[in-house]
Amino acid sequence: MRHPSWRNSAVLLNCRGSVWHQQPQSASESIAAYKRSYVSLAARRAHFLCSRFPIHTRSSPVVSGHANLRLVNHLSLRNFSSSQLHHYSSRMDPVKSSHRAFIALGSNMGDRVNMIEKACLEMDRANIKVKRTSSLFETAPMYVLDQGPFVNGVCEVETNMEPLELLDTIQSIEIELGRKKLIDKGPRSIDLDILLYDDQVFSHERLNVPHKLMLERDFVLRPLCQLIPHEKPPGHTTTYLSHFNSLPPPSPVPVTTTPISPNFPPLHSTDPARPTHIMAILNLTPDSFSDGSLHSPTDFSALTTTVQQFIASGATIIDIGGESTRPGSVPVGEEEELRRVIPAIKHIRTNIPEATNIVISIDTYRARVAEEACKAGADIINDVSAGLLDPDMLPTVARTGKSVILMHMRGTPDTMTKLTDYPNGVIKDVGTELTDRITAAEEAGIRRWRIILDPGLGFAKNQPEDLTILRELQTLRTGVEGLEYLPWLMGPSRKRFVGRITGVTKASERTWGTAATVTASVVGGADIVRVHDVKEMWQVAKVADAIYRVE
Repeated sequence: MRHPSWRNSAVLLNCRGSVWHQQPQSASESIAAYKRSYVSLAARRAHFLCSRFPIHTRSSPVVSGHANLRLVNHLSLRNFSSSQLHHYSSRMDPVKSSHRAFIALGSNMGDRVNMIEKACLEMDRANIKVKRTSSLFETAPMYVLDQGPFVNGVCEVETNMEPLELLDTIQSIEIELGRKKLIDKGPRSIDLDILLYDDQVFSHERLNVPHKLMLERDFVLRPLCQLIPHEKPPGHTTTYLSHFNSLPPPSPVPVTTTPISPNFPPLHSTDPARPTHIMAILNLTPDSFSDGSLHSPTDFSALTTTVQQFIASGATIIDIGGESTRPGSVPVGEEEELRRVIPAIKHIRTNIPEATNIVISIDTYRARVAEEACKAGADIINDVSAGLLDPDMLPTVARTGKSVILMHMRGTPDTMTKLTDYPNGVIKDVGTELTDRITAAEEAGIRRWRIILDPGLGFAKNQPEDLTILRELQTLRTGVEGLEYLPWLMGPSRKRFVGRITGVTKASERTWGTAATVTASVVGGADIVRVHDVKEMWQVAKVADAIYRVE
């Protein structure tokens, strides 16, 4: 994209601060154009700045007789930041209509995901509200092949800016984030491109909307089809999904990337050869269904030994919980939950060197516990209610910027066993209800690439429904619109249905039955399995990966 500048262009202004780009025309045509619409707010910014900084102006012959119109010969905004320009424009703009736009996101230098997330934050701050995002995809470079792989995505934004003003602002954000364009289509720390602006067709020497190359680019259409698969490009009779399906298969196929910790590789849920991660369960509770009172929140020596054993046995994630959510459990208070989990997280982060690169997950449905746990060193928030039990949870997740596990559940631990009616089938209804929770998460500001899903085995499910989910996980992952490309966690460990099938009443002895469910989870496409018996289930997953996780 070209750097925002007013060089070689004419800017018409009037005393009310409204301006527009255009070629020379008659005064009547100029006035008619003004009446039709406001255009580039960047030019209105220019008028605001002109009133504060001396700049040469001259009367324009094309507007002779209209003293309120002036032609500004040259004005560059390159010395003003996007936040300064937004500050200026917000002080002078009339009420303007809202517009929907779609912006492509890309980076192939440095911490690529972090750079994209910074760009989204800067857009929010500049009055370009990020409403929804796609997943992020790692893609091979096009055109200039001698460069690193990109991370690409698309976001839907809401703004009252006109197209050129929007372009100016996102280019200012690129500059603020350190983008330096060395060669066309070459390496870049951040790349923001306007793909669509309402349903308008906009043509200008600096900007063409729809983006001219979008329909030939897999790395654009793939994420765009997560957001508006059934809409049609302006002037076309076929949908974006149809255009995407008509593209030749890319090689290599893009894979999704879900960050979970700065010190740990991201999840690649669409990579057929990806490993299954083992999440070790660390319950610091007296009443969990299979390991209550086994781990004390105050015995740091025993805690150290347990964590070291988890890591040595193959765990890559440790899920720490301070309240039981088994059926019929009684909730503890927030302060008690904090007392149980926060010291343990701090101890693991500061006193166990082996855990430096281990991911810590906080198992809680309370927003305050989640926030304090993240401050103490947690990387993931694992909410069994997907934000339903605490209205502050999803906004808190968005504010922390952490990844979140959204689990399907109905009711509370005390009522969920009575809420097992799925009139459309458990796969379809669980998929629909999880889609609703994703929508709620996005409305709270959580990026889609920060979401992991859990179908909630044993939570508001009976035995046949649990088995159906294990049997048809692949359908849930890929066959429900809105859930594609997302990573999944499965938590079958020692569950009641395993005991019923095997006749093993003592939960801690359900290892063999759990092994079968872990294998089924791998076959179905799970990215993470949450287990008690870490050493044994690591071996099960390792062999299952060798059989089923191949290119």
